[in-house]
Amino acid sequence: MSYLEWVAAALVLVNVALVALRSVWNYPFALMAVTLYAFVFFEAKLYSDMLLQVFFFALNLYGWAAWMRARDDSGIPVRWMTERARRGWAAATVTAWIGWSFAMDRHTDAAAPWIDGAIAMFSITAQWLLARRRVESWFLWILVDLIAIPLFASRGLYATSAVYVVLLGLSIDGLIQWRRAAAAGSVAL
Repeated sequence: MSYLEWVAAALVLVNVALVALRSVWNYPFALMAVTLYAFVFFEAKLYSDMLLQVFFFALNLYGWAAWMRARDDSGIPVRWMTERARRGWAAATVTAWIGWSFAMDRHTDAAAPWIDGAIAMFSITAQWLLARRRVESWFLWILVDLIAIPLFASRGLYATSAVYVVLLGLSIDGLIQWRRAAAAGSVAL
């Protein structure tokens, strides 16, 4: 467990706690965390997760801008997807997972290409939905956490695995808070 991993882990915890509260100020913490985690995952030969951090950096910039535009005097609104959108995103995510993992399995020395690929593709969808302020993002984050905890522990990334245990709790809390907010049509700062 490197110092870099611990710092990245702490930044992620602050980031996700602020996301659950629907605070636009989660994004600076996210940008710092994903930058550090790109190096951590490279060292662990978890290439899908390493590349995911590059994507997250760009998507966090987009999310920050989108949340700033959506914010009004009462805060950041959240809402549910349509059933059709859910089916479309699910199909696209599973297709991306299979394609990405197959490529990682065939063309790299990735330690766990299929599990790592699932984390990467499910995380991309979750992050996109989060940037769009969709409640369903939290279901995907819960799934990602459940998959990531044992994978990261198996690679000796114990601090990161522990962070994902905490993230699981924060994701469940985020889901509860966002469901309430979507149902009430209310927003928070």
